[in-house]
Amino acid sequence: MTLIDGKVVAAKVKERVAGEVQALQEKTGKVPGLAVVQVGEDPASTVYVRNKNKTCDAMGFKNYSLHLPETISEKELLGHIEDLNANDEVNGILVQLPLPDQIDSDKVLKALDPAKDVDGFHPVNVGYLTTGAPQLVPCTPAGIMEMLAHYEIPVEGKHAVVIGRSNIVGKPMALLLLMKNATVTVCHSRTQDLVGMARSADIVVAAIGRPRFVTADMVKEGAVVIDVGINRVDGKLVGDVAFDAVAPKASHITPVPGGVGPMTIAMLMDNTLRAFKAANGL
Repeated sequence: MTLIDGKVVAAKVKERVAGEVQALQEKTGKVPGLAVVQVGEDPASTVYVRNKNKTCDAMGFKNYSLHLPETISEKELLGHIEDLNANDEVNGILVQLPLPDQIDSDKVLKALDPAKDVDGFHPVNVGYLTTGAPQLVPCTPAGIMEMLAHYEIPVEGKHAVVIGRSNIVGKPMALLLLMKNATVTVCHSRTQDLVGMARSADIVVAAIGRPRFVTADMVKEGAVVIDVGINRVDGKLVGDVAFDAVAPKASHITPVPGGVGPMTIAMLMDNTLRAFKAANGL
């Protein structure tokens, strides 16, 4: 069994991106700019934003942080988004979710300039991905594909089962696997014989948001198991996979923490670099 180390793969992505940023700065005198918008004081968001800011600084990106009060109106927030859309020094805009109840998250995400939507959630970017011409791709699924490539795990012709159908992970994950010629089954809470489906998979991606949902009887010998889940149980972080029971059966498996998680910020920086290059015709 090989443990897929997300920290190692993320470090390689960041090193590549930082090197490219430095070279582009020498060539153009400009660097990518990332704006992170946080509304309110959600503790998880605060930690996440702090990590993103540190990463920006370490990799030579311009960092535009916007921390807005919990009481802000939807109209005011949309005004801030409009300003960031118009700012040529901002190449990527990320709106930290969740947003307060008075704000329609869907409306805010759709207000982003698709060319600056580094989360890859705008319907325009979803459309590009669906037609097989991806521009900016959701960071977590993109990170998973990067990990599979790094560990030279074959995808073509394999049966991949994605457990979960969210717009953030499940659906884009299925599309990216299809683009690499996997045969993909998407399972969810209404799937009949989910255990049997999962057991037939060469690659299992668990993104259902239920702690230790994937058990040993759901995984065949030699399968690759990717655990996207982050759940807090008794003060401890656990994934959607019952790691101790499943790991002995897997050929490769991601731990929680330290597996998929580190890849998300790395791919966010990669998306921001892509957006910068596109905006500058590079």
